[in-house]
Amino acid sequence: MKVILLKDVKKVGKKDQIVEVADGYARNFLFANKLAVPMTERGLEIVDTQKKQVEDELLRKQQEAQVIADKLKDIVLEFSAQFSDDGRMYGTISTKQIVEELKNKHQIVVDKRKFVDHFLVNAAGYTRLRIELAKGVLGTITVFVTEKK
Repeated sequence: MKVILLKDVKKVGKKDQIVEVADGYARNFLFANKLAVPMTERGLEIVDTQKKQVEDELLRKQQEAQVIADKLKDIVLEFSAQFSDDGRMYGTISTKQIVEELKNKHQIVVDKRKFVDHFLVNAAGYTRLRIELAKGVLGTITVFVTEKK
């Protein structure tokens, strides 16, 4: 029996793939667990509808991310840190601190794991960091570090 997979199934196939499986396996496992639908006109309609919903959701997320990216470009986060006599900074400004500062002062929520630049902010002055807000949408934030008096 030919079926259209709604989810990835181990040793059978990936989502949206059309595969040939035994009739009993299809009825008793795949259909019962809503992992697949029969390959009929209705089944193809279901898959097309799901693909459309996923594409619409992705487009919506990209638009929201673009709005956030436009806000981020104007924001400069200021941090103060201690420096040694030779100008080296004690410690670093972590992505967690940057995310918390964005959330507290600007009400913008981003994931600390989405930072593209994986270098540490450990020097005085301006540092620009890129954040992947959604697939294909990058935002840039400026971090300014001053010496704590």
